[in-house]
Amino acid sequence: MTDDRALLAAIALPRLTGTAANQQIREMLKRELAARGFVVMEHRFMARPLLHRLGRAPLEGVNVIAVRPRARVAVWLVAHYDSKGQPLSMATRLVAAALAILGGLELLALAVRALLGPLHPGMPDVLVGAAGVAGILLLAANGVTNRSPGAVDNAAGVVAVLATLDALPPEAGVGVLLPDAEEYGLLGARALGRERANLLGDTCIVNFDGIDDRGGTIAFVHRAGPTIERVATALGARRARWLPVLVDGLVLSRGAREGVTIMRGDWGTARIVHTPRDSAERLTLDGVREVARGVASALSPG
Repeated sequence: MTDDRALLAAIALPRLTGTAANQQIREMLKRELAARGFVVMEHRFMARPLLHRLGRAPLEGVNVIAVRPRARVAVWLVAHYDSKGQPLSMATRLVAAALAILGGLELLALAVRALLGPLHPGMPDVLVGAAGVAGILLLAANGVTNRSPGAVDNAAGVVAVLATLDALPPEAGVGVLLPDAEEYGLLGARALGRERANLLGDTCIVNFDGIDDRGGTIAFVHRAGPTIERVATALGARRARWLPVLVDGLVLSRGAREGVTIMRGDWGTARIVHTPRDSAERLTLDGVREVARGVASALSPG
């Protein structure tokens, strides 16, 4: 089994779904899981990302499913293993989205005012409208690239899954799901929910997505329950029922008994996600180790 620093370095390479690097890293992760006594299976799926639906061939992705022989899975440890780059960081995209929403609300307000009487837009209306247009243009220009190593998002999440396994006793009723194509709109998780729904029923989803050294730990609770409460308490995590992000836990928890996504970071983290700066060199993995210890303590039998 590979130590966590070497594992992070091996995973934190640009690995957009469908690329050779994505396939090579998947094979490495299958070997890591097999070395820990898991039976590893592939779930292949075809899907069309929203941006590919006009005249483009479907995207082929591969989810990884791992279980221990003859063990009943009560908890799935989940982390997507693909990455993507974009011209805008997550932080910039959130600002652009806020500007676009503000512009839309301004347009709605102007329409209401026009219905009620003569419309006389002022300079504030012009400025807010211009900000909304700027936000829309930024989002429209933010295409997908393969130029981010994806260390925080989500090589660190994958390492957290394996570190949690290593901290649990062999008899713990946990399985592993490593979805692909999360970065194209949760496509792997959607395919699992659609084609492998039997795996999820009466289980708990613990999804790791973006584990930085810095910042606080957040438990993004999708479906509350006693296991999720123990996990959040063990981590000392801030609980949230809504966040402006899309994560696999949202989809997988629909078919499960409980579900949560664990994240760790701050605004500085959001400024590097999906950029070339999201590299293994900036991580010590202290955050990953802390999260893995906390989750393992909450899931340990007895």
